[in-house]
Amino acid sequence: MNLSGNPIDYLVAFAGGALLSVTPCVYPLIPISAGFIGVRAAGSKLKGLTLSLIYVTGVAFTYSLLGLAASLTGKILGVISTNPITYLFVGTVIILFGLSLLGVFTISLPNIIKLPALKKGNYFSTFLLGLSSGLIVSPCITPVLGAILVYLTAKKNILYGMTLLFSFAYGMGLILILVGTFSTILLGLPKVGKWMAYIKKFVALVLIGMGIFFIFNGIRRL
Repeated sequence: MNLSGNPIDYLVAFAGGALLSVTPCVYPLIPISAGFIGVRAAGSKLKGLTLSLIYVTGVAFTYSLLGLAASLTGKILGVISTNPITYLFVGTVIILFGLSLLGVFTISLPNIIKLPALKKGNYFSTFLLGLSSGLIVSPCITPVLGAILVYLTAKKNILYGMTLLFSFAYGMGLILILVGTFSTILLGLPKVGKWMAYIKKFVALVLIGMGIFFIFNGIRRL
C-alpha cells in the first residue's frame, strides 16, 4: 500500500469538507453537536478540545472505512477500472451527484442509525456519537461523499482511499473542533442565510467539473 495520489488531494478533500460544513443542511447541526460537547466539557477548553477531537475522529473513522471499501472495490475490479468505459461511467455518476447537490433531484440515505446516549465524561460514548453521525448522511453530504467514493474506486489505492476520507472528515469537523474548544466562537458564527446556498452551488459545480474531466479522459482513452 502507498499514497499514490497527489498530496494536494488531501488539502482539496479537507477544504471540501470545510466548505460542506457550512451548507444549509449541515451548518445548523453545529450548535447542537457543540452543545453536547460543551455541556460535558464543563468550561474546560482542554476537555472541550479532547471531546471535539474524539467526536470528529469517530466521524473520520466511519468515512475511512467507506474509503477502504471503495478502494477494495477498485482492487477487485482490477483491469476493468482502467477501461475508458469506467472513466465515462465514473464521470457520469459524479455529474449526477453534482446535479443532485444543485437540487435537480434528491439523493439521500435512509436514517436507520440510532444515536447512542452520551454519558457525562464518557469519551467512548462521544466517539460512538461521532461514529454514528458519520453514518447518518444528510442530503448535502451524500452527493459529495458518493462522488469521492466513486473516484476512489477508480484510484484502487487502499491507504490513499482511507486517508483521503479521513482528511475530508476532519475538514467537516474543523468548525466543531473550534466551537467545542472555544465556546464563545459559537456566538460569533454567522447566521443561516443565502450565502450557504451559494457555497452549496459552488461545491456542486466543482463536482460537475470533476465529472466532465473524467468523461473527457475516458473519451481520450477510447
